[in-house]
Amino acid sequence: MAADSSTTITTATGSSGRSTGAAGNDGPGRSGRRGAPVRPRPGHSPALSTGIPRAAARIGAFAVCQAAVIAGFGLLITGPARELWPMTAEDAAVEALEDARTAALDTASSIASALGDTATVVGLTLLACLALVLVPRLPRWREAVFLAAAVSLQSAVFVLTTVSVDRTRPDVERMDDSPPTSSYTSGHTGAATALYAGLAVLVLSRVRAPWRKPLAALLLLLPLLVGLARVYRGMHHPTDVAGGLANGALSLLVVGRAVLPGHAWAGRPPADAMRIAVAAAEDQSAPARKLVTVVVNPTVTDRATQEQLRLVLAQHGYRETPFVDTTAEDTGGGQTAEALRAGAELIVVCGGDGTVRAVADALAGTGVPLVLVPSGTGNLLARNLHLPLRPAEALAAGLTGEPRALDLGRIGGDGFPAVHFTAMAGAGLDAAMLEETSDRAKSVLGWPAYVLAGAKGLRAPRMRLTARLDGGPELRRTARMVLVANIGTVQAGAAPVPAAKPDDGLLDLAVFDPRGAGGWLRAAGVLLRAKRRGAGGESVASAGTGDGGPVEFHTFRRAELAFARPQPREVDGDPVGPGLRLTAEVRPGALTVMLPARER
Repeated sequence: MAADSSTTITTATGSSGRSTGAAGNDGPGRSGRRGAPVRPRPGHSPALSTGIPRAAARIGAFAVCQAAVIAGFGLLITGPARELWPMTAEDAAVEALEDARTAALDTASSIASALGDTATVVGLTLLACLALVLVPRLPRWREAVFLAAAVSLQSAVFVLTTVSVDRTRPDVERMDDSPPTSSYTSGHTGAATALYAGLAVLVLSRVRAPWRKPLAALLLLLPLLVGLARVYRGMHHPTDVAGGLANGALSLLVVGRAVLPGHAWAGRPPADAMRIAVAAAEDQSAPARKLVTVVVNPTVTDRATQEQLRLVLAQHGYRETPFVDTTAEDTGGGQTAEALRAGAELIVVCGGDGTVRAVADALAGTGVPLVLVPSGTGNLLARNLHLPLRPAEALAAGLTGEPRALDLGRIGGDGFPAVHFTAMAGAGLDAAMLEETSDRAKSVLGWPAYVLAGAKGLRAPRMRLTARLDGGPELRRTARMVLVANIGTVQAGAAPVPAAKPDDGLLDLAVFDPRGAGGWLRAAGVLLRAKRRGAGGESVASAGTGDGGPVEFHTFRRAELAFARPQPREVDGDPVGPGLRLTAEVRPGALTVMLPARER
């Protein structure tokens, strides 16, 4: 299957939800008598199968072999080979290093040895794994698992080996306390190899900066320094260090082969997965296929995810459908409009809230259905529609779902043209938070970065505004922020506009004007009570209303907001610049989304 994102697979709507052409755990390339692929059990998609049980079994089998090799080498050097060179020269080498000890070398060896201490290795492994998950825009889960599992595997093999091989430590003055374990292997060296050499592998394979090779060389040098320090300090023979280096290196090889992208056992579809998916689609009875275009934000949807999506698409009966990338200049609207001109009858959008908004803006009023594949940080519309958040599962749910008409909001103001939005728009504190949050902070912290940025916005003076709803009398208010909402829930289950629903033919206005810490606590209480009422089926439109309250809710079809001073503004999480006005109106049923039947 080609990896080029310009050639992909298409989908069908309304096909059977049961997948008959999957092969995730049944092994690649199995064929029947006439060369046709053997059908796996129904429901086991080659795209949705993780392959984790198979990978775990292989890791376990190779770990047993690794332990046998390391322990066997130890039994060899303590048994039949103990009278052979270089084992016969080891004591002399350790004694020579003892004679060469100086205060400076003692200090240097203490520092080097500490790099392999249990506390140091565990702490650095934890920090590295957290960094791999939190720092990149796309979390590096596989790389984090690779590092943690490699360090854990070498530790397990080390423990088994010390039980199997009884070797006394060198007969010299030892500079550290002697642990109760055998001298073979060097646990410090093995742990240092798994950690620092593992980091070197990740630097060489994932970093493209010019300094990656010098950094990798330094990381590879550290286990050697740890091993030398352990011999210098009289804690191990040279062959003990060699065994530790081998243990750490084999742990990296076994775990890396299992989980790292590109050659992983876990999550790797069988070689003939595409042929299986296509054959399964041909066996299914389905309506006439539709023309499909997939709009992808490549900054939040990696290549491996796109390959999974191609398999899901093929399994539902469509091939040769383009995956079209968004760009910084065109975040999805232009690609969608071009697809519609080319006759697309179904649009799949893979991205975050901004990408979904741009695609929905182009689809508004066309009746062409949309399949949501959440890949961003917030994914607010997908969360409110209770869609799966795993991309492949969300795509499968949409392709086997039914069309449902949802509302869109349309908002405009001085300084920016009217656009549609799917989730929320607003002015004041929330927009200031978005403006103050850098892309770097969002990539490191995710949505909590907005909370940190909000502390700065609290120092700004509250706004004065007037609101006219559905042509009624003007409402004069002060506020920290105002939200115009088509949905009620945001990240972490918070519901700033509990009554808002994307299919009620209305938009909701929330005016937040808490004063001091007590005001924010009262506002939180209002939101919690409103959320409980909404969960019980009661109307929450009047919860907290009234001039002077910390939170005020209204519903409307058209609203005109005017501010006494220019205020920061945002639409679906994207700042649109400060201004004095906002005009919003609802477009009932303007967007058609494919949702699972249970959500109707």
